[in-house]
Amino acid sequence: MINDIEKVYYSSEELHDITAKLGKKISEDYKDKNLLLVSILKGSVIFMADLMREITVPCEIDFMCVSSYENKTNNNSGVVKIVKDLDINVEGYDILLVEDILDSGRTLNYVRSLLEDRHPASIRICTLLDKPERRVVDLYADYSGAEVPDAFVVGYGLDYAQKYRNLPYIGVLKEEIYSKGE
Repeated sequence: MINDIEKVYYSSEELHDITAKLGKKISEDYKDKNLLLVSILKGSVIFMADLMREITVPCEIDFMCVSSYENKTNNNSGVVKIVKDLDINVEGYDILLVEDILDSGRTLNYVRSLLEDRHPASIRICTLLDKPERRVVDLYADYSGAEVPDAFVVGYGLDYAQKYRNLPYIGVLKEEIYSKGE
């Protein structure tokens, strides 16, 4: 697995620093709010686990699982499928959607629109990584850990074909690995 990585982009120490900074800002902004962290599975689970430990105000968590890539490197179709919906009624909550990477924005835009119809008090977006040059919808993160260039990154929850999520850092996957699967 390690031999499939071209280079390490963010070390585990850098990821900790990014997460701590985000947690501090979120804690300040949500000190008098009814905070609900919503992890978009599977990629954001590691990030959310670390992020919630950095948040110092009361919060609840829930999970959604959406499918859009089906082991491909991009979602050109724009089709999003809800695999697992939230377990709680979000009306009145201040939702913070927690995502591993904001890429085209299609999936997160769909999820946000779906949740807006459920009457939360607010919806904001927190992403560990942002790839603004790939955005195809008008969507921006309220909290963004770091920008990444248009490279295929894996690790710390991010995957290719369900692999590499368990790497403790974020690295660039060698092109020959993912070009075989397209």
